[in-house]
Formats: sequence, C-alpha cells, structure tokens
Amino acid sequence: MSELFDAVDALVASRSVLPPPAERKRLRQAHGLTLDEVAAALDVRRATVSGWEAGKTEPRPPEREAYARLLGKLAELYPADPNATAPVEDTAVPETFASAPAPAPQAQPVLTDAAPEAETMTTSVPPTAASRPARTTRTTSSASHRPVARKAAPAATPASESDPRFENGPLAVVDVDTDGQALAYCTGGLVLDVPAKTLPALVEWTLHEVKLGAPKLSGPGKDADPLIVLTQSALDRYGLPATLSDEERHAGRLPEGHKVIKQLVRAEWKLTKRGFGPWARIYRPATGSERACVQLCIPSWNALDTRHWGEAGQLPPADLARVLGVYASRVMTPRGSTAVTGLELMTALHPPTRASEPDADGKRHSEHNPGSLGKDPVDCAPCEAPDGHPLLADLPRFHVRGPAEKLFEEAYDWARPMTDAECTLRHLVGIDVNMAFAAGANGLVVGLGAPTHVKAPVFDAKLPGSWLVDLSHVDLSRVRVGRDKWADLDASLLPSPFTPKGERPQGPAWYATPTVAYAVELGYDVMPLEAYVRYESGRYLDGWYNRLRDAYLATMADLGVHADMEPADFLAAMDGWRQRDPELAIVVDAVKATVKGGLGKLRERPRGEGWKPGQPWRALARPTWRPDIRAAVISRTRVNLHRKIVKHAAFTGQYPIAVLSDCVVYAADGTSPLDFLPYRDGKPLPGGFKLGINPGLVKWEGTQSVLWGEEVRERFNAPELNLARYIKDGTVTDVDNGE
Repeated sequence: MSELFDAVDALVASRSVLPPPAERKRLRQAHGLTLDEVAAALDVRRATVSGWEAGKTEPRPPEREAYARLLGKLAELYPADPNATAPVEDTAVPETFASAPAPAPQAQPVLTDAAPEAETMTTSVPPTAASRPARTTRTTSSASHRPVARKAAPAATPASESDPRFENGPLAVVDVDTDGQALAYCTGGLVLDVPAKTLPALVEWTLHEVKLGAPKLSGPGKDADPLIVLTQSALDRYGLPATLSDEERHAGRLPEGHKVIKQLVRAEWKLTKRGFGPWARIYRPATGSERACVQLCIPSWNALDTRHWGEAGQLPPADLARVLGVYASRVMTPRGSTAVTGLELMTALHPPTRASEPDADGKRHSEHNPGSLGKDPVDCAPCEAPDGHPLLADLPRFHVRGPAEKLFEEAYDWARPMTDAECTLRHLVGIDVNMAFAAGANGLVVGLGAPTHVKAPVFDAKLPGSWLVDLSHVDLSRVRVGRDKWADLDASLLPSPFTPKGERPQGPAWYATPTVAYAVELGYDVMPLEAYVRYESGRYLDGWYNRLRDAYLATMADLGVHADMEPADFLAAMDGWRQRDPELAIVVDAVKATVKGGLGKLRERPRGEGWKPGQPWRALARPTWRPDIRAAVISRTRVNLHRKIVKHAAFTGQYPIAVLSDCVVYAADGTSPLDFLPYRDGKPLPGGFKLGINPGLVKWEGTQSVLWGEEVRERFNAPELNLARYIKDGTVTDVDNGE
C-alpha cells in the first residue's frame, strides 16, 4: 500500500503548481538567492534554473516538487504587492507598449522631433510586447558580505543573468538618502546599500562586491567596465565638488593636487590622461586577462550634455539608472559623451587585435584582427587632411585650399526661391530621413589601411578613396533614372549632388567614391586626374550600423512606433510619441547623437591644449582618426537623398524648395506628407520617399504656410533663406546673409 501512496504522491508532485516565470525570479531575488545557489540546492545546472525563470523550459520531477516547495516557502515570506505592476517575462530591455496606439482621429499629424541623421535600405526589428517589469526587493543577512538591497526602485532594464559576473547589470547610480545612507540604484529596479565611505573604497566595492559590467560585444573584444554615476549628494559624501569651477571646467578636470586624487594615488589607483573629469576612468594596470577599471559619470559636471541627453541629468536616481541602462543594453555602456561612445562602439565591434592560433609551444600571441582598422594610426591623404594638419605644414600661412586641393564632402545646405506655381500652393511640408547618416554607413565599403596615390586612374566604384575629377559636365536636365530609363528635369530647381551648397561644380574637385559613382549612375562618363585609393577595404561600419539601428527601432517600438506600419498609421503613431515615455525618448535622442557624434569623431579637430597649426593633435594618434571614412559616409548619405529627390521629380514634377542635411521641404496643397508623396494602393514610389520608422525612410518634420515662408524671406531680405532649418516650429533664428 505504501508503494501506491508513494506513486500517488509522485503523480501529484509531477503537476505541482508553479508561479509565472517572472514571479519565480522575484521570489529568488527577494530572498537574496543567486541562480547558482538555487541550482546547487536542486542539483541542476545554473542554466536550467535560468531557463525556468525565463519561461523557456519547465521543471520536471523530481526537481519540480522541490522547486515548487522552495517557491511556496518564499511566497509566504515575500507575498506579491497587490498594487505592483503585474510581473512579465524577463526581457533584455523594458517595453512600454503592447501594440501601436490607435490612429489619431485627425488626419493631420502633429509636429514631431527630428534630428538630422542618415539613410539607406534597412531591415526591421520586430517589436516585443511587454510593460515595465514588476518592482523587486532583495534582502540579505546584515552579516553577509553580499550587497544588501534596501528597497525597490522603479524598474529599469532587467539585469542580465546570462553572465554571473554581471548579475546586477552594467551600471549603478549612487545617491545618498535623507538618512545619510548611500544607495546604488542598479538596472532592473534593484537598490543596494553602499558601505564605502571614500572613493577608493567605492571603486573596490564596485569591482569586488556588486557584480556590475557587461559582456564583450565581439569575440576578440573586452568586457565593458562597470559604470558608476555619482549624484550631487554622492559627490559630497566622497569629497568631490558639486560643480566644477570655471578654471576646472575649462581644463575639463580637477587639479592634480585635489584631496580625492591623492586618496586614489595612495590606494595605488591611476587615472587616464583625461584626468578626473566628468567621465573619469579609475584603473590599475591589467595583470594577464584581469582588468580592474571603473568608469565614473558625474552629471552635475555636465557629463550628460543636455544637447544629447536632454534632462537626464536632472532625473531621480532610479529613473536615471533606467535611461542609462536601456542605452547600455541596446548600444553599449557609455564611455564618455555620445560621440566618444559612438567611436568606442566601432572599436568594440571590431577590436584591432585578436589572439593567434597556438604556436609550436602552445602559446597564443596578439595579431591583427581582419576587418578592423588595426592598432596603429595611418596618415590620411593630403586632400583629406583638415586645415592645420601636419601634412599641410608647408603651405603658406593664409592659403585657402580650393576644391582641387581639398576633399569637401558635407551634408546639404541648399535652398532656392519658390516658383510662381509653388506660391499658389498653401503649405510648405518638411520630411526628414530617419537615421540618415547611420543608414548611409550600412553596406558601405571603406578603406581599412593607408592610401595609395595613383595618377590618371580608371574609376572603380568598388574602390574606396578620394578622386580628383571634373564633374561639371553632368547635366541634371537629363539623367538616367533606371537601367534604360532617362528623365528630362528642370535642373534649375534641383541641387547639384556634388556640392553641399548644391552649386554645380566649376572644374576638377576632390570627391569620395560614392559621389563619383553617382555621376556614373546618372549616365555620365568620368575621367579622374588622380586619386588616393585604399586597396585594403571592407564593410567596417556594418556591425556598428546594425547595433544602432536595432537600438533605435526597439526603443521606438517601445514608444508605439513600429516598423512596417501603414503610412497613415505611422503618422498617427508619431503624433506625440515623446510624451508616451519621456525617459525612453531621451534614449532615442542619445542613440541618434551617438551616430552623428561617432562619425564626427572620425575627423576630430584639436581641442585646445596649446595646439598650433601644423602641429599634430591628440586625436591623430588614434587608428580611428579616419576623415576618409567620415567623408564616404556623408557622401553616400547626400547621394542617397539626391537619388530620392530625382526619382520624385521625374515621377511627380515636384521639386524641393530647400534641403538641410536630411530634411527636405516641398510646397503642397495639404499639410501632410501624404498630400504630395505618390502612394498608390499603399505602395510608395520605387526608389523615392517612403514613410516609416526604418533608417532611410522618412517621417514628417513640420508644416508651415507658403505665406510664412515668403514673409520670412522678405523680412530678412534673403530670397534663398533655407526654410528647412525652421520648418519644424516656424521659429526663425541665426539668419546671416540668407544662410
């Protein structure tokens, strides 16, 4: 009979009721248990428990009964908060909308934010449906050396548990409460007691107790160092000023004799050449593969520039941890400004070196990582060098280089007077290309090594470089718009694709490969006089683009704007997207700033430090100082935009009034892009403008009246004032001689 009872008990146990996956994780964390501890108690692998908590697998007997018993006991100790948000499945990042909002009842879209970015054909990231994770609390015995969770914070990005070394996420915001207790707000809503009373102690605690950091983004790369953000109250606790003095702000750092720096020196910690500034890095030299480095971020010292991070620096600690955590999980842990992070992301995805295969003695050595820029800087071509570069030291002091001496690939800033027919229309409608410069980098073949000078070369569109060629013969009044299709256009109403100001070239000039290739695409022969080409090449920026694209699309999906929406639904979804979750809107802006800033860093100019023209500056020592790559991306972005303008003009007879970077303004009878974009049965013009959130597609930038445009130009006596600069809200500033 006992055997029968045992069989019945086993049958009941095999169907033991378990809480939802997210609740399993909450209960474990509430009791301060790690995945390893639970796995050891149940005699299973750590990955097995992680799978149970993620809902990927379910426990089977006999572990199921023991697991159910454990969770039942924990549920008695830590009952769920009835007022808390319902727990959801653990995800890599917080999602805020289960589906796109219903289209707004009005047909006209409302003004949306648009920052100039990039372009190209892209793929979409499927949105995931979830809300913010439920709040969690973790406590441990006061005698434990493990960090103690005091209370729950508004949940942010859940800490990744795929790597036990970084159980609590990539970063923490350290604040001091009214009781004088220092608290570390981590991603995932976890709040830990901070016992450290000095900055050296805080660094030690971060490295050895808190399990902060992030795994590397590529095989040969390095794990991300933990990031500690110090609020103003934390600065006071650790003996740092709340703000920098004028002298310190100008220097970008604290003076070497500051008491906190002396504390670090006594504790044998070092600072990088950047010193102790808004983004200080505190480290000890690596021993073998072990790194000891902590990145500090100090918002009150302007670490989070309001131009790129908005009001992030003013957020409460838990909310700031959420914003930075989402950015860190989708882009990378910030290493400095968005520009610095954009450049660091390139290196993280393509490290300069890798471990070689074992030699005869079984040892591995550092070797060049194929597809990277290497670890040593290379000289640019003279035509690619910005003014003041050492390569130009022999030029006369006040010499101004012309197009035949200097590569000048920049974004559009072009406008023209309106025609009589356009003046009879009622509105000016601006459209903006999403992430234009990022998409311009997608699939772009760039040089990886030093340039080779070639005389009278035959142009090769697959060879990255700079070409001296005369494109003044390209006539936009007749251009090829397909393999066997030609179009007759009004060239006076179009910008030239070869100059940023849209003026037709007057003779030989230096161009990047995409610009010259576009002249060939339009149906014209080219005969370069000379070139600096790079035979070692590759699609270096593809991974960088993919990472930033995915971050942008995933965050916009959180805000209710999804890829592949119908045009009207897309315009409705973009109506008020910022207000749905202002914190995630900050992340969107930071991602876009990472694109632009990272590309700008490829041609970073001198930053003071007593530099004089003709002398090298610090950025030249980086292998990522590559003005030719920046020029190629801008060239391709401008060409991509011009191609769409030409396709649109050939099909509709409509021409742009103004173009600024990636914003294009057209005259129309209606207020919406749908009033002039040629959609047929929901299908856009092939090769033309298409509404959507993907990089390279367009969104609505703003609408003003034709009367407004004419009045502004008349008021400032500037018939070619670039109205694209002001189309967003109609406010006109910074007018200078019509520019």
